Order: sequence, then structure tokens, then C-alpha cells
Amino acid sequence: MASQTYKQISVLTASTFAFTICFAVWVMFSIIGIPIKETLGLNETEFGLLAATPVLTGSLIRLPLGMLTDKYGGRPVFMTLMLVTVVPIYLISRATELWQYLVLGLFMGLAGGSFSVGIAYVARWFDKSRQGLAMGIFGAGNSGAALTKFIAPSLVVAYGWQSVPKVYAVAMLVTAILFWCFTYTDPSHRVRSTITFRDQLRALKDPNVWKLCQYYSIVFGGYVGLSLWLTKYYINEYGFDIKIAALLASTFVLPAGVIRALGGWLSDRYGAHPVTWWVLLISWVCLFFMSYPQTDMTVQTVHGSLTLHIGLNPWVFTMLLIVLGLSWGIGKASVFKYISDQYPENIGVISGIVGLIGGLGGFLLPIMFGMLVDLTGLRSSIFMLLWGITFVSLVWMYWTEIVPRRRSDSSFTPTPSSR
Repeated sequence: MASQTYKQISVLTASTFAFTICFAVWVMFSIIGIPIKETLGLNETEFGLLAATPVLTGSLIRLPLGMLTDKYGGRPVFMTLMLVTVVPIYLISRATELWQYLVLGLFMGLAGGSFSVGIAYVARWFDKSRQGLAMGIFGAGNSGAALTKFIAPSLVVAYGWQSVPKVYAVAMLVTAILFWCFTYTDPSHRVRSTITFRDQLRALKDPNVWKLCQYYSIVFGGYVGLSLWLTKYYINEYGFDIKIAALLASTFVLPAGVIRALGGWLSDRYGAHPVTWWVLLISWVCLFFMSYPQTDMTVQTVHGSLTLHIGLNPWVFTMLLIVLGLSWGIGKASVFKYISDQYPENIGVISGIVGLIGGLGGFLLPIMFGMLVDLTGLRSSIFMLLWGITFVSLVWMYWTEIVPRRRSDSSFTPTPSSR
């Protein structure tokens, strides 16, 4: 009989691998959407809708999946979810009209809901002191987006974009089988049968949950939105071809996924609040510089006209992007450390709510990116939007967490026993 330690490692490894494949599928349109856009003659807003459609269902289903995981366990829910997506993924290779891509994208997007299943499933296998690290390792499956950046462009160039959904459908089927073979079920991890879905949904009345949703909307929603948009951004802004553009985009996607494990460890060691605060502050600074559009300015001097160019070259932009990705990767883990600390009895539901709102951010942002570019003509306007969202998060955290702590410290009067 397998030991508890072996089960923990096996569940964590198999779940992380499965989530990596699910995430790679979830952002598939970020690559194949580019040739589809050219074939169908889509504008920027329509491309944003196409890329974001799978994110919609993957976000909306996170709450019910989290509730089902609490009641029935993560193993059967995760397995079923992966099997349901296999056929829609394959059928994308046969689609020819925009509405067909959108409908199939909705079904394919169910794979994105795997996060709320896996995070609750994995967390319950570990004690509180190690939950942050375990959830961080599982969350590193976000690097599946980088897997798509590496694999999909090569498949597109070599065999056509239709080969990508065919390969991904087979990969999802194989992953589901392997997951079932290497995971375990512990009935004690389920919530009591007397707890109803209505009881679970009472968490929606908690304002603290909505604050965590706001944090996650930028560190995860922003991550997904940029993952879907960056390849095209590099192509249009700097003139790279699709393979180079995808490779450069992966410098944001891969570190942001892999470093999540470090974010979990830091959150275990220093606490969720200070880690999240620094993540948001660093992100705010990076996005400020990334927001500045390419500008040519002519200054009249005593010697005549002086023309200056102000803007980020691709290498400085990429360095800022890497820092941003690392910050968000750590932040994704620290937000879920808040959840495991504050809501240990219903991790599935709370993670489902927070994941849903964060995922909706990932759905709405690409559409808003496209609308902003169509309206303003400024590609960097997408970073202006992200800067504003980050600023709101910083202000909210300051007034609800930092200010109350300072007031509490200043009102403390030492007694003889506390000196």
C-alpha cells in the first residue's frame, strides 16, 4: 500500500502535469488565432473575442467546479473535465466560420476550469505549513501557456494550424488516462454531506473575497490576457515573424508560470500580505514605463530642429515584461495563500470564486485590448489599462490592510506583562 508521502507527491505531480496540458489547450487560440484572423479578415476586436472565448467558459465554470470538488473530490471531477474537452478540441481543426470557432472555443475553454479543481484537490493533501508551496507548484502549470508558445508555432509552420488542435486533442486524452492512474482519493477531504451548495455560496457575501478577486484579476487575469495578446503585439509593434514573436512572448509566460512555486514558498515564510503588496507595487512601476507609446518629438532649438524618439525598443520592453511576469507569477501564489489561511474549510468554493473573477479578467482584457487599439490606434494602450487596474488594487490593499494595521499598532498600550 502506498505511503501518505508517496500519495502526496504522486497527486501533486500528476495534477500539475494535467493542469499544464489543460492550460496549454486553454490559450491555443493565442497562436492559431493569428492565421485564422488572416483567413477570415478579422479586425482587432474580433481577434480579441476569438482569443478570449475559451477563457469565458473556463472562468464561469470555476465556481461550480470548486463546489463539486469540495463535495465529490478532485480526482473524478478533474478526470471528467479533461475527457469532456477532447472532442471539441479536435473539431476546431474542421471549423471554417467565426461562429464555429467561437462555439467550439466555449467547449474547449472548459479545460481552464481545471485550476479550481486541482488547487483544492492538491491543497487538502498537505498541512497548512506546506500548502502555499504545494499550491505554488501546482499553479506552475500556468507554464502550459509557454508550452503552446514553443510547440504551436512550429506545428503551424510545418503542418498548418489545423494540426495544432489535432495534436492537443490526443495529448488531452492521454493526460486524462495518466492522471487517473497516478492519483488517489481520500474521502476525508470532502466537505460534510450536510453542507449544501447554498451554504457554500454564502461566501459571495464576504467583502474580503471580492478584494482577493480584485488582486487576482490583475496577477492572473492580466497574465492570461497578455498571454493571448503578446505574440500578435510583438508582430505588429516590432515586426517579428510568428516564431520569434512567440519565443519572445514566452519570456513572459514561462517565468510567470514556473516561479509560482517560489511565490508559494515566500508566502509561507513571509505571509500573503507583504508578498502581494510588493508584487503589485513592482507591477505598477513596470506597467508605467510599458504604457508609453512610440513617440517622435521635434524640439526647436537655437541651432534648428531637433527630433527625438522616445519609446521602448524590443529588448528593454522584453526585460520589463520578464520582471512583470515574475511578479505576477509570485502574486498568483500569494493570493491563494490568503485563501488557504483565511478559508481552510472551503478552499474549493473560495478558489472557485476568486478563480472565476480572475479568469473573467482574462476573458475581458483581450476584448478590451482590441477595442482600445481600434479606438486609439495606440498598441501601448493595453498597458495603460493594466496600470490602472493595478493602481486600484494598490489603493484597495492600502486602505483595507495597511491602514488598519497601523491604527491597531498605534492604539496598542503595553501592559507590565507585555513589556
